[in-house]
Parts: sequence; structure tokens; C-alpha cells
Amino acid sequence: MNDPLVQQLLDAIVQVTALYNRLALVVGPLGAGKTVALRGFAEFRGTPVINVNLEMSRALLEVPRAQRSVTAPRVLKELVEATPGDTVVLDNIEILFAPDLKLDPLRALRQLSRDRTLVASWNGRVEGDRLLYAEPSHPEYRDYPAQGLTLVLAKSGPPGTTS
Repeated sequence: MNDPLVQQLLDAIVQVTALYNRLALVVGPLGAGKTVALRGFAEFRGTPVINVNLEMSRALLEVPRAQRSVTAPRVLKELVEATPGDTVVLDNIEILFAPDLKLDPLRALRQLSRDRTLVASWNGRVEGDRLLYAEPSHPEYRDYPAQGLTLVLAKSGPPGTTS
């Protein structure tokens, strides 16, 4: 495997298969190479990469705004369940943080990872023992304990890479 991040993902999957929540998060800022790594991992495993923002936006487009928070968890679950194979790769998960959907993104991913192995991008950072998303003043800000999570850290990559 030429990409060290993909190799780290493959190693992480071996670790999570024995856990109750089979979730591995690829954590890094925009431009760190998360998407490239997820695509390489998915190609190696023979599974598609789900663009969560795109698919959930499509599914929620016709749902009245007042009902989206009730519908969103079901839509996410259906996206995961409709994906063939034992491993599901999720990219572009930022919609899960939208305040109007009233989701707890990490909790939702952990619940879904009880039945299937999930690999998901996390456009954020790890500081000390905390997993963060956005800045404290941002309405989508999240702060979680990193303990017990399987995290693959992506560093900022060369110009032109996407995450």
C-alpha cells in the first residue's frame, strides 16, 4: 500500500472489528487528504464511498423543515443499510452537524457501527484527549472525549488534495 493513511485505515479496521462500536474516524482539517485516503481504502476493500452531504440533502429536500430532525436519523440509517458489504465508508458528513437536524453526529455514527463497520471522515481535530469539530463560537461546534474512539489522524497534505 503506497498511501500511509490508507494503511493506517486498514490497520484501524482490524482493531475495530472486535469492538462493540465498529467505527473508525479519519480526522483532519480541510485539505489533509481524508477523501483521497477514503477513496483508496474503499477501492482496496471494494466498497463505495457515500457522500453523506449529497445523499442526505437529496433525501431531505422534499421533507418539510419542521420534520427534518425527525427524518434525518432514519435517512442516515437507510443510507448505511443500503450499502452492500460489511464495511461502509462515509465522506462529507458535515450535514450531520447542522443545528436544525438536532443530531448528535458521533452518537449517530456509533449507533450505526454496532451492526456494520463504519469508516467516516471527520473534518476536525484532536486536541489532547478531545475530538473537536468546528470552533467554540460556531453553531455546529462539538467537543467529545476521544478516549475509546478509533481515530486515524490526517495531517495537512500537499496543495490540491481534498479531504
